[in-house]
Amino acid sequence: MPQPTRNAPLDEPFGYCLNTSTIYGAALPLERELEIAAEVGFGAVEPWIREIEAHVSAGGSLRDLRRRAEDLGLRIAGAVGFAQWVVPDPGQRAAGLEHMKKDMDLVAAIGGRHIASPPVGAHQTDQVKPELDQIAERYRAILELGMQTGVTPILELWGFSQTLSRLSEVIYVAAQAAHPNACLLLDSYHLHKGGSGFGGVRLLNGAALPVLHINDYPAVPDRTQIDDSYRVYPGDGVAPLGELFRTLHAIGFDGFLSVELFNTGYWKLPAEEVARTAIAKTRAAVRQAFADVGEKR
Repeated sequence: MPQPTRNAPLDEPFGYCLNTSTIYGAALPLERELEIAAEVGFGAVEPWIREIEAHVSAGGSLRDLRRRAEDLGLRIAGAVGFAQWVVPDPGQRAAGLEHMKKDMDLVAAIGGRHIASPPVGAHQTDQVKPELDQIAERYRAILELGMQTGVTPILELWGFSQTLSRLSEVIYVAAQAAHPNACLLLDSYHLHKGGSGFGGVRLLNGAALPVLHINDYPAVPDRTQIDDSYRVYPGDGVAPLGELFRTLHAIGFDGFLSVELFNTGYWKLPAEEVARTAIAKTRAAVRQAFADVGEKR
C-alpha cells in the first residue's frame, strides 16, 4: 500500500496543491507557476507533462527546476500525463508504455513520485472498450514500470469516459491489479459527472489516495450536460464537499487536495489572483466541513 505523502499537522487535516490547469490561461512558464503557488501558500504543485516538456524545450534544466521547487518549499505532488497505456491494440499499447516511461522519467527528475493515469485512448464511445479485467492487467503493467522509475501511476477516474467513469470501476481495477502500489486518483467533479456520488469513498483506505483533485460545480447544467469548463472554486457550487472532507479524514487521507479547474472565466484573470482565491476558498471549505459537526481540525 502506498504510504501517506505527507504528515498532516493536527490543526490542518490536508495538504493543499495547485494543479497548474487552474492558471493555464495565463500561459506562464512552469517555473513562474511554482513561484505563484509558493507565494499564495500552496505546499505542492501538480504540473502537466506538456509543461515539463516545454521547460526542457526552452533550454531549462530539470535539475534546476527540482531545486527551485525545493527552495520554494514545494512538493511535486504528481503530474498529469496522457500516455495510452490502456488501449487494446498491442502495438499502440507498447508505444503507450514507452510514452509512460518517458513521462515518468520527467516526473522523477523534478522530484515527483506519482503520475495521473486516465483511460486515454479507450474513453470515447467510438473506441474499443476494454473489459475491466483487461484494464487491471494493463494497470498492473504500468505499476511494474513505476517500480523501475520510482514514479507510481495513479488510476484516474474520468466521469465522462465510457470506462473508468464510476468509482466502482476504478476500485475493481485497482483491486484486481493485485499490486502493492495500486492507488486511485479521484476528483469531486468526476465523481459527480460519472454519477458515483461521494458516499462510496468511505469504503477506501486513505493511504491509497495520494492526491485528490478538488473543485466544485453548479446545480445547472445537470451532470449529463456539464463539462469541465463549469468547474468552480470549492465552496462556490453545490457539491457536498463537507461530506467528502469528513469522509477523507475518517479514512485516513493524508495526501494533497489538488485544486484542478478549467474555468475559462478564471483564465482571464491574473494567475496570482486565481491561485490566491483557490487556496483561500479550499481552506475555507475544509474548515467549514469540520465546523459544521464541531470537530477539531
